[in-house]
Amino acid sequence: MNAHLGNDAAPVLPLASRQDGEYPRPQMMRSRWADLDGTWSFRNTGDDPAWRNGFPDARDIRVPFPPESVASGIDEPGFHPVVWYSRQITAADLTAAGFGADAPRVLAHFGAVDHRARVWIDGQFIGEHEGGHTPFTLDVTEALAGGPNTGTGTGTGNSGADTGGTGSGTGTGGTGSGTGTGGTGTGSTTSHTLVVRAEDDPHDLTQPRGKQDWHEQAHDIWYRRTTGIWQTVWLEAVPMTAIRALRWTNVDHETMRLTVRLTGEHSAGTRLRVEATWTEHDEHLATVETTVGPTAHECELVVPIARQANGQAEQELQWSPDTPRLVDAVVTLVTPTGAAADAVSSYFGVRTTRIGGGRFLLNDRSIDVRSVLNQGYWPDSHLTAPTRQALRREVELIKELGFNAARNHQKIEDPRFLYWADRLGLMVWGEAPGAYAFSPTAVQRLMREWMDAVERDASHPSIVTWVPANESWGVQHIATDPAQQAYARALADVTRALDATRPVISNDGWEHPDSDILSVHDYEGDGDRLARTYADDEARTRLLAGLGPADRLILVGGAVDRGQPVMLTEFGGVNHQPGAHRDDAWGYTTAADGDDWIARVTALYDAVRASSFLAGSCWTQLTDTMQETNGLLNADRTPKEPIERIRRAVLGH
Repeated sequence: MNAHLGNDAAPVLPLASRQDGEYPRPQMMRSRWADLDGTWSFRNTGDDPAWRNGFPDARDIRVPFPPESVASGIDEPGFHPVVWYSRQITAADLTAAGFGADAPRVLAHFGAVDHRARVWIDGQFIGEHEGGHTPFTLDVTEALAGGPNTGTGTGTGNSGADTGGTGSGTGTGGTGSGTGTGGTGTGSTTSHTLVVRAEDDPHDLTQPRGKQDWHEQAHDIWYRRTTGIWQTVWLEAVPMTAIRALRWTNVDHETMRLTVRLTGEHSAGTRLRVEATWTEHDEHLATVETTVGPTAHECELVVPIARQANGQAEQELQWSPDTPRLVDAVVTLVTPTGAAADAVSSYFGVRTTRIGGGRFLLNDRSIDVRSVLNQGYWPDSHLTAPTRQALRREVELIKELGFNAARNHQKIEDPRFLYWADRLGLMVWGEAPGAYAFSPTAVQRLMREWMDAVERDASHPSIVTWVPANESWGVQHIATDPAQQAYARALADVTRALDATRPVISNDGWEHPDSDILSVHDYEGDGDRLARTYADDEARTRLLAGLGPADRLILVGGAVDRGQPVMLTEFGGVNHQPGAHRDDAWGYTTAADGDDWIARVTALYDAVRASSFLAGSCWTQLTDTMQETNGLLNADRTPKEPIERIRRAVLGH
């Protein structure tokens, strides 16, 4: 399906709310892009600066699968401190990207490269990026044209559409008959060598690494590493003056705020127009236009949704897990003559999230947050989904099992997963991959990467809660160390500064210095004992006033009980292996067989349902992950028992 621009002469854009899940940046779509995933050249032995021009004796690797994985074709799970990639950019790639007179600038987008990346084209340094879980973008126009690049810089990856700096040097190729603007045409008859060098020190505990093991062999609750390129690499051609990034914010029940970032020069009188349509009902909702200041590179528009104003039927359009309504939007940059200089297709959801009365409120109504821990790890492809369709199936499985939410654990997930959560109706807790050391370097790295992640994902209606830290990882002495308490509070506060519309958990599980939701991790395996711990208000007072289930304080650093919602955000973890048994199988308790396993799951959920104060829960976990065999599904996503039985245990009916 497609969305038309206001200008009939402008190109047709894809309909963002009904895309097929292939586009790497689902909330800011153009009609053309070039997918660079597939076979690349690869080296993981040695480190030679001369390889920036390409390298001999290379092996094939399937991007975006990490070299540790079977899916990559490399399948070497050991340490890879430095890896090199190379691929040709061809005339066909540029054509697919939409390069031409109306779109003469070429951007190279990297979904995620773990952990530090440096990029060259034809030996010219283009830019670099640090942060293994966030996107970055580099303008490669001049390098592809074969002309000199000037200046230096780095791509920071804001919203998946920021433009990084260009490296210095003289091109070695790429002249041709390409057209361009301002003397920077791109070659159309010559291929160009794109080279990426990635560093990923497996022993550096200041890197935000999440569950990736720093031992050579996976142990306990950690799993094999994901090094280098692990999300889609793609090209996009854009006009000289272009829309660089979008950010949707729910102001209230009837108002959206759109922040638009621009790049390039624009004339006085340039305008920005937004058209919002509820495509499902073929209902035009709003057209808003504003003049862009001649030197402005960021502007905001307030988008009122008039049909929501009286509140009598506002639930018809509101986004929720049961009614995941999405509104399509076309954002157009209009020249003083009325022509469309640039346009993108987007979508948003009208919904609010907050806390009140000890409950989590979605659209001002209490909702029981019934979540599952989702590590987003696949046995043959690690942090990368085996196919793009697998991301949709993951969301579908979570809902089929009876959950209305997922906690994406220690991973900043592929945006295409969030698209399916938006479209199919799944609330998501966005969580940072933690570092394990506390130092100035660790603080700076996680803070920077987390800020980029929040900026990238804040427009998704499915994201309802932010979790910048988990179980005191990287702040091991937070109970007594004022510096670590300050760091956790700072992470929570900078999250609120970037996004004031969602609750923030400062340290999921225990030792909360400043949390909007007081979350507890409790792997008690006996349903009756679990029920007593969370029975009533008296039990709540005991829980928050002393040591929690893991012998950790729930409140630290002067934090007090302000009546926040309390949620059991990790529980269960019952080991069950219905098929082949692993000798290193790991779980918090172990079931004897399938019936015993269902009985244990049911008893633990009965305890949660019996609580008078728990506002939500999160079962550990969705799938088996290597030696962690406590999933509801096997590692290959097949259910361990019929889905109907698991669903009844989760829902109680």
